[in-house]
Amino acid sequence: MQKTAEKKKREEKEFELEGLNCSNCAMKIENQVKELEGMENVELNFATSTLKVAAEESRLKKIKSELQQISDRIEPGVKVLNKGEENENNDRANSLRAYLWQKKNIFIGVMFFLFALAFSNLSVFKGNIFYSLSLPAYITAYLLIGYPVLKAAVLNIGQGQIFDENFLMVIATIGAFGIREYPEAVAVMLFYMVGELFQERAVNNSRRSIKDLMDIQPDYANLIKDDEIIKVDPEKLKVDDLIAVKAGEKIPVDGRIVSGETALETSALTGESLPKDVAEGDSVLSGMINLNKLITIQVTKEYKDSTVKKILELVENASSKKASTEKFISKFASYYTPLVVLAAALVAILPPLLTGAAFDQWFYRALIFLVVSCPCALVVSIPLGFFGGIGLASKNGILVKGGNYLEALNKLDTIVFDKTGTLTEGNFKVTEVNICSDYSREEILEIAAEVEQFSNHPIALSIIEAAKNYKKHSAANNYQEISGAGIKAELDNNLILAGNERLMQKNNIEYEKTDSTGTAVYLAKNGEFLASIIISDQLKDDAKAAVSELKELGINNLAMLTGDNQLTAAKVASSLKLDNFYAELLPDQKVEKVEELLHSSNKLAFVGDGINDAPVLARSDLGIAMGGLGSDAAIEAADVVLMTDEPSKIVSALNIAAKTKELVWQNIIMALSIKAAVMILSVLGMASMWAAVFADVGVALMAVFNVMRILKTEEI
Repeated sequence: MQKTAEKKKREEKEFELEGLNCSNCAMKIENQVKELEGMENVELNFATSTLKVAAEESRLKKIKSELQQISDRIEPGVKVLNKGEENENNDRANSLRAYLWQKKNIFIGVMFFLFALAFSNLSVFKGNIFYSLSLPAYITAYLLIGYPVLKAAVLNIGQGQIFDENFLMVIATIGAFGIREYPEAVAVMLFYMVGELFQERAVNNSRRSIKDLMDIQPDYANLIKDDEIIKVDPEKLKVDDLIAVKAGEKIPVDGRIVSGETALETSALTGESLPKDVAEGDSVLSGMINLNKLITIQVTKEYKDSTVKKILELVENASSKKASTEKFISKFASYYTPLVVLAAALVAILPPLLTGAAFDQWFYRALIFLVVSCPCALVVSIPLGFFGGIGLASKNGILVKGGNYLEALNKLDTIVFDKTGTLTEGNFKVTEVNICSDYSREEILEIAAEVEQFSNHPIALSIIEAAKNYKKHSAANNYQEISGAGIKAELDNNLILAGNERLMQKNNIEYEKTDSTGTAVYLAKNGEFLASIIISDQLKDDAKAAVSELKELGINNLAMLTGDNQLTAAKVASSLKLDNFYAELLPDQKVEKVEELLHSSNKLAFVGDGINDAPVLARSDLGIAMGGLGSDAAIEAADVVLMTDEPSKIVSALNIAAKTKELVWQNIIMALSIKAAVMILSVLGMASMWAAVFADVGVALMAVFNVMRILKTEEI
């Protein structure tokens, strides 16, 4: 009982870190928050500037002030806000942002004026002697321009955080003063600060572009109350409330149309530009946009459970699941900077000791080496690159739950498909009734419908649809759905069986096997075999093209698992030109088969849509769920969700993953090669401080701009 009470006290809380533009600082903030007493889980998402912490309720009440203290120490200017606080004060936040940007622009102007003043070599005439004011002017300019960097370096050193970009800049510039390179010392600090400012702008623009891709959250809802329309927050809506959605407005929550008809734009959820026509009785999802006429909707899900909220949470939380490339770069950065500082020290000391060369010459080269060394370009651009890829996927109706899953898509060599609802439409129709008794076709369908009326399975629904009349029974009847076999029910003192061959064999029914293509439902009454009903399904329109394109992308092991009979499975596999198929499998046998295939593959993805697919989705290396019509259980278990139920979206997901990988590696190679080149040139005495500043801040800017290219991608 005590453990349960303790669990109840544990809560999660999210904060916005407004102004967090340094990814190195983000890592330090996360690490220091983890060290706070009572923290059970800490996740800082640099791409969305959000910090999620988990601890006891009483501990979380006073955490905000501690977070602000840590942020002030590591990156001054960061404002810690409760999650959603920015949205509540959006106009004020935008005005504040504009004011701060204007203030920074004025600061830049003042900095350039101070530098120009110092550079003008001022002097005063006193007592027939000229006294130069250039050194005091340079020192004054340096202290005013570099104050934020100097303050951050001192605070970090006090906390034992020595090897960071602030420390490197301070050592390099003070060293330049030491060898009387006053203009370069001030200029390097000036252009470093300007570069940081533009980097901040670029990072914010990149974040804004990514968020614009997912701009599906409704701002308000039109609640109908006492024949009046009241604008309310979507979060205040309750199930069964009636809301009005006018032309041009977003649907705020999931619901059902009770009056009116219109066309809906679904591209924000599915990536499809073709409007969807809906009318009274149709279900609609939050995030869709009403294009034509006023409709009235009855709320079926509260906002917290609605589609738009789930999608936003999935995408926002995706960045916390880091790809191995991100983890490697973070680890690499922690070793890289201290090693570079050591290398710079050796550059400064060894040549003068060994060759008798001038110390100040090699010391200057070592300072350039230090300025170049900051790994910001890598640490900033890589998480933004993965988040950009996730945002682009979302725009195209593909939800990828983490950078690790986006990266895993690049390593796939095996894809295993479920059949019904994944490769086929799942719209079953009765195409054949093979009678082996004295009953007529209509009577056979009526008996089958009586026993199938309690099931929501597509096969059951197709039989019910085909039966013209059938007797309704109470669900209290002796009714049993046997997983992987069929249905057994006692109706009006008659024992009815409807299912596959396994059900007939289990109940010792002598039946006549059918060779017809399709799913066979065998029907028996009181131990007597009556007939076989054949239900056929159709391939999805894009299934063949999807399989063909996947093979073109180099995935040559494409298989299908199904509980359907061997004949039907063979026909589908042959039509799609799949490499393998496995038929007549129960849910647990599907898991066994996937485990068997995992041994012979590098990375295996399973694509499914039903409740019984959830265990297989969870067991595979990468679970891909059909999200448009798929079950909540399948979507929950999957790592990638296709919102349109189209197999061709897998090809789009692979292309987005490849594009993201390409951009990420472009940044890694570009940053490391430019830095390495400038480091070598600095040792050879062929690079100046200006080149060093470009190799640091300039490369970071280039990397961020390169990442933003993925957001402009149109053709996938």
